[in-house]
Amino acid sequence: MLPWRRIPRSRKAPQTPQTHKPRKPRTSRGLLPALALAVVASTATPTAAFATESATQSVSSGWNNYSCKPSVQHRRPVVLVHGTLGNSVDNWLGFAPYLVDRGYCVFSLDYGQLPGVPLFHGLGPVDQSAKQLSAYVDRVLAATGAAKVDLVGHSQGGMMSRYYLKFLGGAAKVNALVALGPPSHGTTMFGLTKLLDYFPVIGALIAKGTPGLMDQVAGSDFMKRLNEGGDTVPGVHYTVIATKYDEVVTPYRSQFLSGPDVKNVLLQDLCWSDISEHLTIGLTDGLAFHEAVNALDPDHATPTTCASDD
Repeated sequence: MLPWRRIPRSRKAPQTPQTHKPRKPRTSRGLLPALALAVVASTATPTAAFATESATQSVSSGWNNYSCKPSVQHRRPVVLVHGTLGNSVDNWLGFAPYLVDRGYCVFSLDYGQLPGVPLFHGLGPVDQSAKQLSAYVDRVLAATGAAKVDLVGHSQGGMMSRYYLKFLGGAAKVNALVALGPPSHGTTMFGLTKLLDYFPVIGALIAKGTPGLMDQVAGSDFMKRLNEGGDTVPGVHYTVIATKYDEVVTPYRSQFLSGPDVKNVLLQDLCWSDISEHLTIGLTDGLAFHEAVNALDPDHATPTTCASDD
């Protein structure tokens, strides 16, 4: 069985007692699979929102535990930042339990919500989403008593976190950012976004209704501002984990960052048979999980190989 098809087995480690473990991962609703999905998202109902809120409280009881105190081994809580059209539960049904089983205090937030769209988040303006992340990090720091957090973001979550670090004072509160499949310099979606140049009315409608999507297009005003003057800020350790089979953030090498404290990782350089794509790199890929933990705890890092699924 290929690596991307496996959920890593649990590893015994000291951890804060939990009420009960999260249930097994299920399929996410996706992270920027196409601009048109924003229209589908607008059909969500308040009833669904209530169901999602209840599910969040139940499924994530193994994490988002505000009584959790960081251990000597893992001194910083980990804040998970979902991607476009994801949420704080679905996006992390694989990775959050993976971290909890290894003794981390783990937290995840919802951001970028639009009125009347309860199931699909990350659609609001990215700069406003970053303000929500800022407030959430403050909440986690206050609850845990930690001096700093580590951030792990999937897709937009990995890119939006950089705005927080660069413009909202986040660098003083964050030790490391691990980004899984981030649109670091925007996406062309295999050239599809170029069509918006020929259909400006459609582009204007998308920008008005779901600005978080347009902010991620390569060449957008937001992307120019984010990357102007350099990709990184001093004091933060950056790791980008990408797959060459990414069908959402293209070209895949545009995900990589430049800077003095950056590690760019291509999964296929670690294991040629890994065929994870944009969704699975954040949802189920044991190699990506292993490499992410190496970035969170470099002092105890072990080589990531095709066998790194447990």
